[in-house]
Amino acid sequence: MKFIHPLLPGILFATAVFFGASKTAQAHCQVPCGIYDDNARMESMLEDAATVEKAVTALASLAGKADAQSLNQSVRWVTNKEIHAQRIIATISDYFLTQRVKPGQDDYATRLARHHAVILSAMKAKQTADADSAQVLRESIQALRTYYPTPAHEH
Repeated sequence: MKFIHPLLPGILFATAVFFGASKTAQAHCQVPCGIYDDNARMESMLEDAATVEKAVTALASLAGKADAQSLNQSVRWVTNKEIHAQRIIATISDYFLTQRVKPGQDDYATRLARHHAVILSAMKAKQTADADSAQVLRESIQALRTYYPTPAHEH
């Protein structure tokens, strides 16, 4: 029988929790902590949308080029476009829909539809490489400013 150090199971568990939590805590935790920064989430999503727009522009400029460097850059831009669109989906799902959009709100159906529009726009941006989809994504995020305005001190 092999000797297993008594701390090894705890270390493995802590490592798994740390790395597992780091992936799910990007948008915000789902503990009722009461710490919300809606504007930070909005700015983060707009930054992700800008990255999607830049990726689409870069992909258009690389279209038709078959040299190794252009192909490499195309793959990298597609990968980044996917990552940033997925971050937007995660932020809407894990933060806004779970923490900020509540069934008791007077305009719940409208809020839900507008947040869902962001998810659909992000999905479309992942599926395509056209500037129109990227622009619609940005605009759908900006439409949420009605609910999460930029604080007055940041103007």
